[in-house]
Amino acid sequence: MPRRAAGPSLWRRLDTASRQAWPAAFTLFGLFLIGLPWGLPGQAELRPAYAMACVFFWSIYRPTALPAPIVAVIGLLLDLLNLSAIGLWAVLLLLLQGVVLAARRRLAPSGFALNWAVFIALAACLSALFWAAQSLLTLSLLTPIPLAIQILACAGVYPLLAGLFIRAHRGPAAAELA
Repeated sequence: MPRRAAGPSLWRRLDTASRQAWPAAFTLFGLFLIGLPWGLPGQAELRPAYAMACVFFWSIYRPTALPAPIVAVIGLLLDLLNLSAIGLWAVLLLLLQGVVLAARRRLAPSGFALNWAVFIALAACLSALFWAAQSLLTLSLLTPIPLAIQILACAGVYPLLAGLFIRAHRGPAAAELA
């Protein structure tokens, strides 16, 4: 009787699963970390910038590692941390993911500068949509200063996170190395 070939070992499957879960786990852990009361100036604007940068990057380079239900959970967590309308950031992050996935074939091979510019434009649009929705929900025109700070935070945070994510994508989070 021929011997059946053994499948991957338990450790190999765990290694593959942990590498696949790395982007979602890092994003959720980072949101919790930024959500702690550190007393940093602009900390509230940093949370959405961080979440948008994570969703943008991983939607380009590893879209299966950050599926839509996880992005919705990230958005709901962001809503809870920012005390905003429940579901607003979930919808906005899913919108960001959809746009990035539609443009993924053009964004993946392009250089960092183009991706950064596209991210800033998309982040500015999402931030403006959030600001408009919050203004509509409060029935008053909110000050645009937090909007401007959030867009600047997005522009500043993405290069730092992208450098970290590129190293992780090629190293500890590389599923093909499992």
